Amino acid sequence: MVLSASSVSSYAGSQGAFGVFWRQAIFAAFGVPLMLIMAQTPVRVWRRFAWVPLVAGIFLQILVLYTPLGIESGGNRNWIGIGGFNAQPSELIKLGLVAWLAVILSKKEPYLNRFSHVLIPALPVAALGIFVVLLGGDMGTAMIMAALVFGALFFAGIKVRMLAIPVVIALVLTVVIVLTRSSRIERIQNFLGIGGGDQTGLSYQNQHADWAMAAGGVFGVGLGNSKAKWLWLPAADNDFIFAIIGEELGLVGAVVVLALFVVLAISFLRIVRSSTELFSRVVTGSVMVWIIGQAFVNIAVVLQVLPVLGVPLPLISSGGSALVTSLLAVGMVLSIARHNSRSVDDLSKSSIR
Repeated sequence: MVLSASSVSSYAGSQGAFGVFWRQAIFAAFGVPLMLIMAQTPVRVWRRFAWVPLVAGIFLQILVLYTPLGIESGGNRNWIGIGGFNAQPSELIKLGLVAWLAVILSKKEPYLNRFSHVLIPALPVAALGIFVVLLGGDMGTAMIMAALVFGALFFAGIKVRMLAIPVVIALVLTVVIVLTRSSRIERIQNFLGIGGGDQTGLSYQNQHADWAMAAGGVFGVGLGNSKAKWLWLPAADNDFIFAIIGEELGLVGAVVVLALFVVLAISFLRIVRSSTELFSRVVTGSVMVWIIGQAFVNIAVVLQVLPVLGVPLPLISSGGSALVTSLLAVGMVLSIARHNSRSVDDLSKSSIR
């Protein structure tokens, strides 16, 4: 889908029709073996080195904000460029939050009925990670990170009433942050239909996404035959790749993609249920909220159920750093699934003896 959706814009950008595709293929060829290696890595390794990706991600994000290494795109300063290699440190922060929160919450398991132990140090450190991303202007990613944090707390067994105050604070801060930038206000107004919806302005992308989905019908126009990708639909290979899927593969293809994410969610939940350790539950649950939640947001934006937030479709959209970190997160969950399976086998052998 990346090859099909990006071929025209890649050619127009003097990268050749296969430029974006080859770059994505290289990241996939790098990320899949890493995922398999992580799947074979003992869970104790994640406990010991959980802080590394979090600290590295925050450090790199600070470099993005305050050094010439930072790259601005679409009004957001969220990319770092080193020697011709570009990446999003915010994706590494997500991975770091998953592992680090699991370690902290598992260490405090006996005390999680006290709000002070839930608050310190989990929420301040998580807030720092989200804050440095917000400084770059990427509110969509920051919202996914916030959902990931609350997912970790939920799967740690924190009482809902204890989460009420942080949720209210997060909602108030979200409103304040939206009001600080005119482009965000305009997006909300456009989503609500205020001002008539300027089809040449903010409504342009949504309108062409609608036309692409409608053109696909039930069975689609055929793989590679999209008209929207001919520079009509911005970010066709990234944030709006689901519209190209709907156009080329039709309703059938779109439903298959949705079904795959549902199967992935069910798999995550089965691993959560089989986990006897809080660390394993938190890691698996927060990865599920990250990947499935981000997929829901992306698809909802394309279908105009939510205003444009600028987050890619996990495991499908182009974007190397997002693909690699998602694969690493899945690898960590696979490691936990193997650990759970071994624990069950050991228990069965002990029972037989």
